[in-house]
Amino acid sequence: MSSRRESQRLADISENIDAIDLYLAGMTFEAFAVDRKTIDASERCLERIIEATVKIGEDRMQEIAPAIPARSVRGLGNMLRHAYDDIDLTYIFTTIRRDLPTLRAACVAALKDLP
Repeated sequence: MSSRRESQRLADISENIDAIDLYLAGMTFEAFAVDRKTIDASERCLERIIEATVKIGEDRMQEIAPAIPARSVRGLGNMLRHAYDDIDLTYIFTTIRRDLPTLRAACVAALKDLP
């Protein structure tokens, strides 16, 4: 993959994480769980993040963000696409709060290293 494409995908990941942070600013899980608009917007951003990580590739993403299991990212994407009627909002909210800051920091660091 060209560094330009990878750079754009890493930027897409960071931008979508920033959007989710904006949507969930100051929000508790209880408030999130009853706010359909925020759930939908967050899930859409997660789908973009997942698609960008898949396009970058599992091996490269493991280099960029070793703390985030690439297979789990793909699994979350499958869940959002195929098991949307059985999504556990606690899992989504926890993933957003726990994993996205780490992923964002790794992507920003990787962007600095690209030509």
